[in-house]
Amino acid sequence: MSRGRIFLIALGWLGMISALHACLNINWSFVLNDYRPPEKRKFTVAYIPVTCHLACPVTDYISRFSRSGEIFLPKMFQGFPEIKEALISNRVQAAFIVAPLAIALKSQGVPIKVVYLGHRYGSAVVVQKDGPIKTFADMRGKLIAIPSRFSDERLIVFRAMKAFGIQPNEIRMVEMAPPDVAGALAAKAIDAFSMGEPFPSQAEMGGFGRVLFHAREYWPDYMSCVLVVRQDMIDQRPDAVQTLVDGIARSGLWLEKGKPYREDAADFVARLYYNQNPALLRWALTKPLDRVMYSPLAPRKADFDMVRDLMIETGVLATKIEFDEYVDLRFADHASIKTAWNYEPGSSQAQ
Repeated sequence: MSRGRIFLIALGWLGMISALHACLNINWSFVLNDYRPPEKRKFTVAYIPVTCHLACPVTDYISRFSRSGEIFLPKMFQGFPEIKEALISNRVQAAFIVAPLAIALKSQGVPIKVVYLGHRYGSAVVVQKDGPIKTFADMRGKLIAIPSRFSDERLIVFRAMKAFGIQPNEIRMVEMAPPDVAGALAAKAIDAFSMGEPFPSQAEMGGFGRVLFHAREYWPDYMSCVLVVRQDMIDQRPDAVQTLVDGIARSGLWLEKGKPYREDAADFVARLYYNQNPALLRWALTKPLDRVMYSPLAPRKADFDMVRDLMIETGVLATKIEFDEYVDLRFADHASIKTAWNYEPGSSQAQ
């Protein structure tokens, strides 16, 4: 075989491999978005694979069947520290993060505002199924994982500690990325975790974990994650922010339409966004249906004042910050008139 022919074959093989790489490994939506004029670019919205962020992929999926098409570009992360850095560097313009982290970032001068909630309830403290912890009083001296020191899941633990008269130095806490906690509990590397769904469900389904208590037991109307948007986007493109919030609100109402809608969401979100077993999300979303709630999601001052005060009490917030300094209610107020997506499971059209 001639040297020239070998070169052509090698060149063709390289071209085929490059083309496959471009098709399989490059997200062209993100690449092409960078070439749009700034005022036309779609927001990149950060999320992690938890039910508190479920309205993000649900909105992305359903909106693709609508006449106007996708509203934003969703980007999955594995933990909140990475999302924080992406927000600060403008690699994402909006994100679902835990409420205390949003308050802390704003108090540190990061230009963001809370515009909506992720969901209500949906967090729990989980212990080893056959372990020695029978009530929260047995948590003394034990190791519990939390998603972040700036998380409502950490504050749940402190509320339970106050109820049982347990001192802060009597329980050890470790920060851990939510997708890692179930495996750590199964391996007995931790005694318990305080996390959002679907990880409590994962421990239940796996037969190695037991819910010690759900968040609502010590925190009525519990909220965990919130949707934040960079202030420059709010100032320069308020219409795009409103479209984003409207879409999330409509997805929340759609999820509240009943079990078939939640089961459909569990299927497409698990397969296409979270890389999880659909059965896991079905469990978290339907056992029972009010395990997580997607309405009402408008930010309420009383809820945030309580979070802020708990942050100060537990030492993660140094100074008092007022509700209107970190929350912009305009978008939630407008979204309150919206209705659920007109989309039936399996349909190819949405309105």
